Formats: sequence, structure tokens, C-alpha cells
Amino acid sequence: MKKFDFSTVLFGLLLTAIAAYFMLRSSPSQSAPASSIPTVKIGNLIWDQTEMTIGDVKGFAATGFVSVAEKKGGGLNYESGFVQKPGWTWKTPYGVPAGDSEPAVHLNQKEAESICRYYGKRLPTDTEWTSAAFLEQRANPPAGYAKGQRYPFPGGNTPAVSHCLNGCGDYKGLAPAGALNRGTGHVTTKTTKPGVNGMYDMGGNVWEWTATERNGGYITRGASWWYGPERQQESDVESKSSDITVVYIGFRCVADAVKQ
Repeated sequence: MKKFDFSTVLFGLLLTAIAAYFMLRSSPSQSAPASSIPTVKIGNLIWDQTEMTIGDVKGFAATGFVSVAEKKGGGLNYESGFVQKPGWTWKTPYGVPAGDSEPAVHLNQKEAESICRYYGKRLPTDTEWTSAAFLEQRANPPAGYAKGQRYPFPGGNTPAVSHCLNGCGDYKGLAPAGALNRGTGHVTTKTTKPGVNGMYDMGGNVWEWTATERNGGYITRGASWWYGPERQQESDVESKSSDITVVYIGFRCVADAVKQ
């Protein structure tokens, strides 16, 4: 009778277990849902090229998400103090249904964080945000930009590519007539012109949440349609309560680049 070799069997089982481990680790079912937002690589990070959109938040909402603004009956606008606006939510930023490509606002910092995480991403730190917004890092940037140069605005030497209250590009926001006491609201993502590192709306359009705490809240960057271009500069460090849900605050997500 042939002698049974247990060492050979054990070795075979070990190889099978190792193969199964790597197959499960790389299985597509383990990956995060796909985002519709285009991305660009800047340094060691993969950046969403635009602000988070209503369309992508709809994907997250399909999991059962209901925002704080929805639960309270509406988010906030500033009218000589913050005022709650009935029916103003991420789906209806000015009280009426909005397009999927509009930036998602009326979401607090923790909600923004959760949405990024759903897509396998996260909110950027303040340092990461300012590096991407002001320091040109493309190997061959287009005319008007130079690798290694730090610019005064996320749009470059001027705020002309951005959308703000005045002093920026010639863009008109999407808020219905009479809805706002100041400005014209945000514009659809990727309808302005790209700035430093090919990014859209790092200056103007809507403020963007970061993951960096400051003064009991979290830093927001880039200013919005509510302000002039002076608020877009790197020296302007604004922080807001993590639970505030406002018509002019949105966000964008980043992911750490996979090392090869």
C-alpha cells in the first residue's frame, strides 16, 4: 500500500488558502461604489476635479440617508443672521428641484465625511486643500501656469476663472429670481474654467469642508458666490460649526493614490 504523505496535503491546503485570500482581497465586490465625478492626480492624492454633486449624493441617499436639513425642514441662508429656509435641502438648494450636476450644499461636515467615505474617499485636510488649490504641480501645465509656482488665487494670478459675488468671471448663478437677498447662487459644476492643477471651483462657487478642526469647528476653504475674490486667498482661514447646513457650503473628496 502506498504511504500517505500528510506534508504534501498540508502544503497543498496552504497554497489554496493563500490563493483564496488574494482573490477575495482583490474581488470587485469589495470595492466602493463608482462616483461620476472626474478625478485628477495631484502629488500622492486623487482629487475630485469638481465639488460633490447632487447626482452623487443621490447615490448615497439610496442607502437610506436623510440629511439633518431634511429632518429639520430646511437648511440655512444668511439674511442679517442665519435664517432657516423651509424646503431648502441638498436636493432643492433654493427650494426647487435642482440638476444632478449642481454642487451639493446644505450638508454638514459629518454628512460630507460620510458621503466621501461611501465612495471610498475622504475629506481633504486643510494642508492638502491649500496645496492643491494654490501650488501648481502638473508636469506640463498649460499657458498661464508654471510648475512649482504658488498662486494668489485658486484660479491662478487672477480670480477670473471663478464664480463669486463680483470681481470674478461673468457667470450667473442658478437661484430663482427673488430667492436670495444677496448674489445669484451657485453655478453647475465644471461650467467655469479650470484653475491651478486643472481643478474647478477651488475658488468661489461654494465653500468646501475640510477634515481639519479649528476653533471648535472645521475649516472651510475657497469662499463662495456670496463673497468677493478676496475671501478665496490662502490667508483666509474660515471655520464653521460641524453641524451647520448652509446654502453656500459644499465639499469635494480625495483618495490616497494606490502605491504600485
